Amino acid sequence: MVEVAQHLKGRDFVRIGTWNSEELKTALDLADELKSLRKQREPHKLLPGRTLGMIFQKPSTRTRVSFEVGIVELGGHGLYLSANDLQLGRGETIKDTAHVLERYLDAIMIRTFAQDDVEQLAEHADIPVVNGLTDYAHPCQALADLMTIRERLGRLSGARLAYLGDGNNVCVSLMVGAARFGMRFVAATPEGYEPDPNAVNAARRAAVQMGGTVELVRDPHEAAREADVLYTDVWTSMGQEEESERRRKNLAGFQIDDALLAHASPDAIVLHCLPAHYGEEITEEVLYGPHSAVWDQAENRLHAQKALLALIVS
Repeated sequence: MVEVAQHLKGRDFVRIGTWNSEELKTALDLADELKSLRKQREPHKLLPGRTLGMIFQKPSTRTRVSFEVGIVELGGHGLYLSANDLQLGRGETIKDTAHVLERYLDAIMIRTFAQDDVEQLAEHADIPVVNGLTDYAHPCQALADLMTIRERLGRLSGARLAYLGDGNNVCVSLMVGAARFGMRFVAATPEGYEPDPNAVNAARRAAVQMGGTVELVRDPHEAAREADVLYTDVWTSMGQEEESERRRKNLAGFQIDDALLAHASPDAIVLHCLPAHYGEEITEEVLYGPHSAVWDQAENRLHAQKALLALIVS
C-alpha cells in the first residue's frame, strides 16, 4: 500500500497560495504514484468508507467526473449536491450549511461563483473544504497543470510558461502555482484583462523566493517566444455570456494557432483546461496536434485530486 503523509490531514485547499512549495510537491509526488498504480490496475483504497460531498452551483464535466471517480477509486463515496438540493438557495447561511454538512461528510468540494463563499465554508466547517472552482480561483486545475508540465518536461523550475488571453481564475491559480516552483511565468493579456493585482503581487513574492519570475505583457508573440509551455482558456467564462461579443473582439489576436506556436520552443507543449472554443482562443489543429498535452492534462485532474483528497481527508 502506498504511504501517505499525515501532516496535511484536515487542511483546506481553497487557494493554491495557501500551500507552500513542499506541500504542493507532496501532492504532485503522490499524484504521480496514484497514476502509476491506476495504470497497473493496482487497488489503492486510501479512504475506505469516506464520503465526499460535492456542491455544484456551476455545472462541469471534468470536475464532477474526476472527483466522483476519484473518491470511488480511493474506496469512498461521492455525493452530488446541486444548488437545488441545498437550502443555500433558499436563504440558509453558509455558516449553518457548514455545521450541518460536517456532521454527515468527511470532506466537501464546492464549485461556485464567489470565492468568499468557499472561504466561509472552510472557516466554519470542521472537515476539509476543496475549491473546485470560483470566479476568482481554480486551484485544482493548477495542481493538475503543474503535474502535467512536470510529467512532460521533467521539471518545473526554470521552465517558461506563457499564458495567453483573459487573466481569469485559471490564470490566477496557475500563476501563483508556477511561482511556487520557480517557473518563468508570463501572461499576455489585452488592457483590462490582466490577472488580479493582489495575486500578481503574491506570485511575484513567491517567485523571488524560488528563483522564478512573473511578467505581464501585451504582445502574445513576446510571451510565446521560446516558451516551454503555451496555455490558454476560454475567452468567455460561465456567467459572462452577455460579454461574449465584446470579449471576442478584445481578445482577437491572442489565439494559439500554428503561427503563434512557431515562436515557442521546438519541444513546447500546449495546454488548455477545456472546454475549447475552436477559432477563438485555440485552433482545433493545435489542440489535436503533436504539441498538445491537453488530454493528459484533463486526465491528470483525476490523479491530482485523488492525491489531494488522500492527503487532507482523515
